[in-house]
Amino acid sequence: ILHELENNDRVIGGISQKSSNFAKSFYSKFCSGELIITDCKTAEMVKLSENSFRDVNIAFANELSMLCDEVDVDVHELVSIANRHPRVNILIPGCGVGGHCIAVDPWFLASQNENITKIIQTARIVNNAKKDWVVKKIKKTVLEIEKDLKRSVSIACLGLSYKPNIDDLRESPALDIVMDLINSNMKVLVCEPNLKSHPNIDLHSIHDITLKADLITILVPHKEFYNLKFSKKMTLDFCKALSS
Repeated sequence: ILHELENNDRVIGGISQKSSNFAKSFYSKFCSGELIITDCKTAEMVKLSENSFRDVNIAFANELSMLCDEVDVDVHELVSIANRHPRVNILIPGCGVGGHCIAVDPWFLASQNENITKIIQTARIVNNAKKDWVVKKIKKTVLEIEKDLKRSVSIACLGLSYKPNIDDLRESPALDIVMDLINSNMKVLVCEPNLKSHPNIDLHSIHDITLKADLITILVPHKEFYNLKFSKKMTLDFCKALSS
């Protein structure tokens, strides 16, 4: 975060040239990136467009992951090979999109321009639907395991935050997934190494989960989950944390 604060380019859109110049003078004291002055409407549109662009690209990856599941293709192998093309850069799919920017900003562009923002709206629909797809995938897998074991099983959910290596839960799809499973009266063990506690969810250590869980689901690729090995455990890795 500090690196971005100091090195990222900045778009400055004041309500007047005087206010823009003042903001540029302020940022120049600590920011080495380029300081770009424009009008306030363009500056706001730039920010919303950046986050909408990211949302659209994530939606493509998430939709691709669901398609690959249907046709029995490893989406991570597919992405790795496809990205060898010099003009292709498919993102790694996850369990949805969260946070206070990407999950929210596209609606500011779409809400008053519904007829000409179909791609933006569709991306929001796809990314919101991904967490529901993940829940259904987990529940289906649980039923299959219970049929084999002839008993109820426990599910480990790794990660609650909206992106890796932070404690921020705003608009987190992982949190929604976990709460859906809990509200469905399933046995859920949750590990979030970036939180000490949660008001509605009991948190467990990775060690406890390894010992107790029948099914491991990785929702957020925190660094603590890289290259974990779960012997004799079934694992659903929705973010490719195991081989990061």
